[in-house]
Amino acid sequence: MITILFTGVGRRIELIQAFRQAALVLNKRIRIIGADIANNAPALPYCDAIKIVKPMDDPDYISSLLKTCEEEEVDILVPTIDTDLLTLANNREQFEKTGTRVLISAPDKIHICRDKNITSQFFVDCGLAAPMPTNSVDKYNSGFPAFIKPKDGSSSINAFKANSLDELRTYASKIEDYIIQPFIEGSEYTVDVFCDFSGKPIFITPRQRIQVRAGEVLKTQIAVDDTTEQEIRAICDKFKPCGPLTVQFIREKKSGINYYIEINPRFGGGAPLSMKAGAKSAEVLLKLIDEEALDESSYITQNGAIYSRFDQSVRITNEINKSIKGIIFDLDDTLYNEIEYVKSGFEAVSRYLGDASYASKLLYYFNNEANPIDKLLEEIGRIGEKDAVVDIYRKHKPRLALDEAVAVTLNNLRGSNIKLGIITDGRPEGQRAKIKALGIESYIDDIIITDELGGKQFRKPNDIPFRILQNRWRLAPEQIIYVGDNLNKDHLAPQQLGMNFIHYRNENGLYKESNECDYPQITNIEDIKKYV
Repeated sequence: MITILFTGVGRRIELIQAFRQAALVLNKRIRIIGADIANNAPALPYCDAIKIVKPMDDPDYISSLLKTCEEEEVDILVPTIDTDLLTLANNREQFEKTGTRVLISAPDKIHICRDKNITSQFFVDCGLAAPMPTNSVDKYNSGFPAFIKPKDGSSSINAFKANSLDELRTYASKIEDYIIQPFIEGSEYTVDVFCDFSGKPIFITPRQRIQVRAGEVLKTQIAVDDTTEQEIRAICDKFKPCGPLTVQFIREKKSGINYYIEINPRFGGGAPLSMKAGAKSAEVLLKLIDEEALDESSYITQNGAIYSRFDQSVRITNEINKSIKGIIFDLDDTLYNEIEYVKSGFEAVSRYLGDASYASKLLYYFNNEANPIDKLLEEIGRIGEKDAVVDIYRKHKPRLALDEAVAVTLNNLRGSNIKLGIITDGRPEGQRAKIKALGIESYIDDIIITDELGGKQFRKPNDIPFRILQNRWRLAPEQIIYVGDNLNKDHLAPQQLGMNFIHYRNENGLYKESNECDYPQITNIEDIKKYV
């Protein structure tokens, strides 16, 4: 398992999806934690866990992040916004002591990016062209149009083109600390760069910015060329980026010269577009974390490809209306107590080993977070039989019974013309055995065991099983409720799709330690009728 913490996750849904896709391709397990100051950030429903943090200028910001990294065993922290960079760079060593690598460049390099007065000189020192800045309207003498922006700004906020001295003075009065540069007329480009941890470039992907809104690209075209690659390599030689670097330049219309204007050591908002074009930096990062060898020749950039982005809504409120027509249940620890299956399996193992008392020992080890089968077999000197014992556990015929109140509730719901389904993770033979033992098929319209769709990659929080039932039932997402007990994953796909989620707070369940949430909660399955 690789655990990734994204800070200032905000609207970075595409970036999270890129990492999920990378993990799927590489057959790696990842856990994504999203940190933000607001609990309604659009990207949070796409994360496996959510951390609401203090503002970045709060004195406790770093200490709270350090605590999260230690408690969650975070492998790598990935900042996504400019204002976070210098603080994290200055505290990188503290994070490393907790075992967390921060994907951040050196503090002196962050300073270059944050102070636009220094940025232009850095580009010149790299042997590149850059519009040189001044900090005073009265000292500006490079002609018009001119360009004025905050000294430490980002996302094109308070950035203006001034066509005359009067306009320039007006804009300057609105910006507290600004720089003024000559306006370069031409085509704008963003270069998505990704380097290894030592600063060696792996991907250099220039994109022409065809359409932009509020500094964020809406339409872009991959535009790889040798000149730009050489210039970016010159930047990397001096900057030594750790991971991502986003560089912007304007190709002057008349001369064709690249004038460099911005540099930011983080994933840019359009970085996932370069990943889609073949610059698979998310895949490479996961390999770097696992210290795997890289085969750079296996990545081919689709030069000339055009990408257009669009807005998509995600539901972030938890109110449930009264137009519910379908309910999907989790199985384990929702429709029955999973500990009963565990006990049943331990009894089967004990019968195989020839001593009924072993069942209580296995349960004791289980409750004390040891590996129960390994622990017992080592104790009795039969570790060589592990494969056979595990097979007995997985294939045993469980001794389970559906609670009468649950059976009555399911029967009443079906009588009210409510579609009922189950989406459950786990090995198919085990889950099918549980379903048969519970006799639950007679109450349920559709059952999906995610592994049967094609493997573990279809387990929650994968949304495909939920899409299948929604399409099969021909219901709108807001007409469906998913009921589950595990707050680490059960709510994610339903919320992304616009479905309702109810947390079943099972005090006897295996995930009872994570009961605090903002979702509607029930402690008895029969309480579901309040929402129908």
